[in-house]
Formats: sequence, C-alpha cells, structure tokens
Amino acid sequence: MDKNDALDDIFNNDPLGLLEVKARNANAQTADERLLASFQEINDFVKSNGKEPEPNPANISEFQLYARLKSLREDDEKIVMLTEHDVHHLLPVVEVNQVSEPEAHYEKPKEINSIDDILGDDGLGILGGDEEGLFDFKHTPKGHVRGTTDFVARRKACKDFDKYEEVFKGVQKDLSEGKRELIEFNERQLVAGNFFVHNGILLLLEEVYEADKDKFGKLDGRTRVIFENGTESGMKLRSLGKNLFMNGKAVSRNAEQDSEDFTAKFSNITDEDEEAGYIYVLKSKSTDEKISSIQNLYKIGYSKVDIQERIKNAEKEPTYLMAPVSIEGAWKCFNMNPQKLEQLLHNFFGSSCLELDVFDSKGKRHAPREWFIAPLDVIEQAIEFIISGKIVNYRFDVESLMILKRH
Repeated sequence: MDKNDALDDIFNNDPLGLLEVKARNANAQTADERLLASFQEINDFVKSNGKEPEPNPANISEFQLYARLKSLREDDEKIVMLTEHDVHHLLPVVEVNQVSEPEAHYEKPKEINSIDDILGDDGLGILGGDEEGLFDFKHTPKGHVRGTTDFVARRKACKDFDKYEEVFKGVQKDLSEGKRELIEFNERQLVAGNFFVHNGILLLLEEVYEADKDKFGKLDGRTRVIFENGTESGMKLRSLGKNLFMNGKAVSRNAEQDSEDFTAKFSNITDEDEEAGYIYVLKSKSTDEKISSIQNLYKIGYSKVDIQERIKNAEKEPTYLMAPVSIEGAWKCFNMNPQKLEQLLHNFFGSSCLELDVFDSKGKRHAPREWFIAPLDVIEQAIEFIISGKIVNYRFDVESLMILKRH
C-alpha cells in the first residue's frame, strides 16, 4: 500500500472524532464591549447601593468605580456611546455635533528628551483611555471632582450683564435672609425666570426658545442662561437639566416679593384704595382616587371674601370637588378687576383644564372648570408674566407642563 494511502486510511478511521479540529469561537471582547461592560459595573453599583460610587479608601472596589466614572465624565466620545445605557443619569449631556472627529493627517514625530516626552508621545493610544484604572492612585484619593467640561466650556461673556448684576445680588440677599431657599431640583422647574445653583454658582434661566421634542420624545430647546460671574451660555435645555440633576439645586421664589410686585404693578396702594378681592390657588384633599391620583392638580379662582371663609364648606361644594382643600397661594388685589386676571389664567392654562364630573349631595352632576393640571411654580410664573405684561410672549405646553416662549 502506498504510504499516502495508508495515512489517509488512518486519519479517515476516527470513529470517536478525536482527530477533528473544530474552529474555536472567538470570545475576545471588542473595545466597545469592554467600555459598556465597565460602565455596566457602575450601573450595577448604583442600583445596589442607591448612590454613586465615592472615593472611599476603605473600599478599593468602590474607589475604582468612582475613578472610572470620573474618567468617563471627561470623555465626550465615550459619553455619546454610553448615553442610551445611562439609566441612572450619571453622565452629562453632550451634543453629538460637539464631539470632534479625529483628523486624518500625519504629525511630525515629537522630539524625545525626557521620560515625560516618552509618556506624552503615545501615537498608538496605548497609554490613553485608562478604563481599568491602572494609573489611579488608589490610596491617596482626591475628594474634589472636577466640574463637567460640557457645562463650562461653552460659556461666553454676557455683554448686558449690567441688567442682571443687581438681580443676582438680590437673590443672594434673599437666600442669606431666608426669604428664598435651595430646594431639590426637578425638570418642571426649568421655566424662564427661575434661578438655580450649580457647583456653588448662581444662574438664571433667562429664556427657552426653539423648543421641540428630541428623539426620545422629551422636550428640548435652546436656552439663554446667565451666570452670576458675568458669563452666559446657549446650552440645550436638557443639558442644563441633566447637569442640575447631577449637582445642582433650584432656588425657591420670594413669595413676599411676588406679592409686592403684584400690588405695585396695578396700583400705588393707600388707605383710600379699595380691596377688590383675592386670586388664590388651592389643592384638593380628596380621598377619591380619581382625584388624588392626579399630580399637579390645582384650582385657580377668585374670591371677594377672605379665602379661609370662602372654603370652610368646601367638602359640600362641587366647585371644590366635594372635598376639603388647602391654600397653596393667595394674592390680594386692589383697584382692579381680579375676575379678569382669573380669566387670563384660565385661558392660559385652558389646555390642561380638568375634565371630570362631580356629583353633589343630591346626585346632581357638575363639571367644575377651575381645576388645572400644572405645577404650582409654573402657575406662579404665569401670574408674574401677567403682572409684567410678558404673558403674550409665552404659552403653556400641556405635555411638558412647562411655560415656553412662542415662536
């Protein structure tokens, strides 16, 4: 038998398949998969612990995750790649068109004269993107996390800052005297005219324009944000909101000043001036689930008599949804027609008017038309805009429950 034939017989006679060579599945992760896996570890930590990882020297694993998150927050390209996986809002918002593409050109080799030159000459990117924390100092953590570059880099000098300087000083004075407070931020507060604090800097949301829904169905648009240090920004509304959510507070309104402004707008009050009544905002204390389950439900109304007197029998009146109510806001009116102001507010929030049938003690059906679904601070903002005359430039968006500038 020919030698080659004999070898073929040997290799072909393999009933147990011992000589079969099977291709091994490649299980090596790509760079994108490694990036996602490393970020998912951070997501898992937040889900399990209810907080972001902190620079805790007693817990090396937590400090590694803290260092990794800090590094990711400073890399716009990685933020864009991870945005859809950012379920805990850990990363700042970065606009895709702001992430620069790598340029295709060749650079002149750098002159190497020191160890620093060698480390800086990383043409292949071998030393960059330290996702595994190889160069982190694990036992000498720094407590300060640098503010997100996305929030700071796009600012410019505010040319008309002289219009705002005294306003900022007034807000700071209100805060120091307890007339205003720093409160938890939520997106419903993103209304033109409201103040916020981010990383210790007071800022004013002066304007929201070009508002539209983004690809996720959420309202977004351009803003004009004025900072107390004399700069301004035209960042996106959602970018502002996300940064405030991560490290910011809202500033409450000065109710005392709002009341004074309201009075001053319509008249100079003297002892001879006549009280015309009250505009009020009420909240229902109904235990009916059809009513109690509705968030941001308020009654906007007018009364000639003291409001406490007016609502003392609320649980017997259909206009109050046959339930007790609490007073959330009240404004005394002089020398004017408060019914007209009431009508302006009803028209402004008309698209969010509650449509609900209420039955009185005799079983007669009523359809109250003074209850609206809108956040309290937005209602107060609308009153201020009516006082200032700016209301004609704004509209109430029922989907976002925000006041937006008309196009």
